[in-house]
Amino acid sequence: MTAATLDLGDARPIPFHRLVSVELRKSYDTRAGFWLLMVIGLLVVAAEAIVLIVTVVQDEPLSYGDTTAVAAFVTSVLLPVLGIMVVTSEWSQRTAMVTFALEPRRPHVIAAKAMVGLLLTLATIVVALVVGLVTVLLYAALQGESPVWHFGWTGFTAFLVTQTFAMLGGFALATLLLNTPAAIVVFFVYRWVLPGLLALGTALIGWFGSLAPWIDFQSAQGELYDFPLTGEQWAQLFVSGVIWLVVPLLIGIWRVLRAEVK
Repeated sequence: MTAATLDLGDARPIPFHRLVSVELRKSYDTRAGFWLLMVIGLLVVAAEAIVLIVTVVQDEPLSYGDTTAVAAFVTSVLLPVLGIMVVTSEWSQRTAMVTFALEPRRPHVIAAKAMVGLLLTLATIVVALVVGLVTVLLYAALQGESPVWHFGWTGFTAFLVTQTFAMLGGFALATLLLNTPAAIVVFFVYRWVLPGLLALGTALIGWFGSLAPWIDFQSAQGELYDFPLTGEQWAQLFVSGVIWLVVPLLIGIWRVLRAEVK
C-alpha cells in the first residue's frame, strides 16, 4: 500500500494584497485593537470640541490650521501605540506561530504589517482633517463669520510626514522589543522624558547645546512646519531620524527575521 503524500509543488504563494487584508483585519478584530482605533477618533473629536468651546467663549480666532494642530498633537501620541500593536499583538497572543506557518516569508509579513500601519495612519489623518473641517465650520456659524481656511500645503505635508514618522517610530520599537508593554513604556519615555533630559543637558553642559539638535528627532520634525528648512536643519532631521527611527527599525526587522517563534 502506497503511503499518501501531499504535493504542494503547484501551490502558489500568498499574494501580498491578501496578507495586507489579513493584517488589516487583525488590527481591529481584537478588543484592544478595536478600542484603540475608537479612542483615537473619540479623543480627536473631544479635543476639537474643547477647542471650539474655549475659542467661542473667549472670542478667540480659530483657523483650520489651529484645529489641525490640535488633532496632530492627539494623534501623534496614539499613532505610535497603534504601530506597536500592529506588530506586538501577534507575539503577545502567541499567534505568530500560525502566521509564520501559513506564510513563512517573514519579510512579506513585516511589509504587510507596515503597510497596514501606513493605511491606518492615513485613515486617522483623514478623520482628523474632517473633524477639523467641521470644527471650523461650527466656529464660523456660531461667531457669524466666514471660515478661516489658513493651513496651506506646507502645514498639510508636515502633518502627513510627522504622523507617519510617529507611527513608524512605534513600529520600530515593536519590532525591536516584540513586547507591547515594554514598547509602549519606552515610547512614552522617548516622547515625554527624553526632551526634558536634553533640555537639562543643554542647561548644565555648555557644549551639549550644539549636540542636542542632532539627536532630538522630535524637535527636528517640528521644523517641518516652518518649511523651507535650512541645510543644517535637513541634516539634523536626517541624523536624528537615523538614530531614533532607521537604526531601531533595521535591528528590529533583523530580530523578527531571526526570532524563534514559541
